[in-house]
Amino acid sequence: MTQVRRRYVPDSDYDDRLPFGGKVVLAKKKKPQSWIYTILEFAALSSIVALLYYSYFHFDHLHFHVTHMYAQMGHAHAQHAMGHKYLNGAGVKRNHTAAFQWFRKAADQGHPHSAYNLAVGHMQGYDTDVKKGEAHDLIKYAVDQGVEEAHDVYHRVCTKGHCKH
Repeated sequence: MTQVRRRYVPDSDYDDRLPFGGKVVLAKKKKPQSWIYTILEFAALSSIVALLYYSYFHFDHLHFHVTHMYAQMGHAHAQHAMGHKYLNGAGVKRNHTAAFQWFRKAADQGHPHSAYNLAVGHMQGYDTDVKKGEAHDLIKYAVDQGVEEAHDVYHRVCTKGHCKH
């Protein structure tokens, strides 16, 4: 014997003639937002517009500060980028001493391009903390890591003994 399923019929207020049995919940009228939400929405929108303006028209300044944050956290590539920013004056006043300090921090972490820049800066007479004979080691490290510019400097300058000073 098969059992026939029957539709559930509630006891009260159910009318078979109406769709959904007459149990339709009507939408309630929404209360207006508080003035605090309006102020917060306006402040958020204003902040977004200001940030977009700043990032579009002052990109170098923004990029400098973001890169500086990562460099302070110890990222070698960010430290190398900070050296370039100080060396070229991108987003900040040109400062060769600070540039080579950042190149030193990145080179100490094994960044080959920073090692190359530090050694070449020393050989060009900039104020660096490179000790005697260290420029040759930095250039050799950059060559071993595949820095193309370092190959030329190594074969033209270092093989003749000019990197030892």
